[in-house]
Amino acid sequence: MRKWITAVVLILVSAVVTALPQRGPAPGDWIQLFNGKNLDGWTPKFSKHDLGENYLDTFRVENGLLEVRYDKWTKFDGEFGHLFYKEPFSYFRLAAEYRFVGNQVAGGPAWAIRNNGLMLLSPDPKTMLKDQDFPISLEFQLLGGLSDGKPRSTANLCTPGTNVVMDGKLVTTHCINSTSKTYDGDVWVRVEVEVHGDELVQHFVEGQKVFEYTKPQIGGGNVAPVDPKIKVDGTPLTGGYISLQAETAPADFRKVELLNLEGCTDPKAPNYKSYYVKSKPAACK
Repeated sequence: MRKWITAVVLILVSAVVTALPQRGPAPGDWIQLFNGKNLDGWTPKFSKHDLGENYLDTFRVENGLLEVRYDKWTKFDGEFGHLFYKEPFSYFRLAAEYRFVGNQVAGGPAWAIRNNGLMLLSPDPKTMLKDQDFPISLEFQLLGGLSDGKPRSTANLCTPGTNVVMDGKLVTTHCINSTSKTYDGDVWVRVEVEVHGDELVQHFVEGQKVFEYTKPQIGGGNVAPVDPKIKVDGTPLTGGYISLQAETAPADFRKVELLNLEGCTDPKAPNYKSYYVKSKPAACK
């Protein structure tokens, strides 16, 4: 009798859990990649310098902000920088709140004025050559307006060593603008990008979708030098590392957070999340 009652209870509990309304993520579900105190979990890589060297203290934390600064530089000479998070992700939603401040470092290219980026799906930064300018990646390009009355969208796409598919066609254009508005001045902007492995990528600005593409893959140019064993054209970008840029423009980040979209999709498990889009049965408790 006890076994029968137990079985009935389990069936009822399962039915109730399944019938519960689908809920979105709670604030605590977001992983704070930037802790607001220091650069723990992050590793810098500057072109012409070894992995781990924070050249001229460019990346730093002050007043609770992750800052990109050039006050210790005299001149830029191609030392593009990237700050890599410690672990890779495949299915996720990444959010950042950023602003541009101050003036570009002397010697920086004109196109890099008020220009930064979130680099996505990169190979392990340990595979980058010492003089490599950019990681093979999808660049979620961050641009600030120049206060000249001309449109300059943010959340654009640039493709160092990569290609994507749009409207069913392979796109090899290096940079493509989003449909976002222009953000002039030193204003804070919240951007988000949702990545479903090599299936779908969507860009958002202040909650509005401004760009979408599919099938990100290694290919094309705009990255050099590069290890040919790593840059194998046509390889799908199913997952990888995230980095923030130092591309000659001073900038601040007050938040960098990530919602993992891969996990337990069994409603009977206590760690089930309705917003997961990729099942990982091994994660179920």
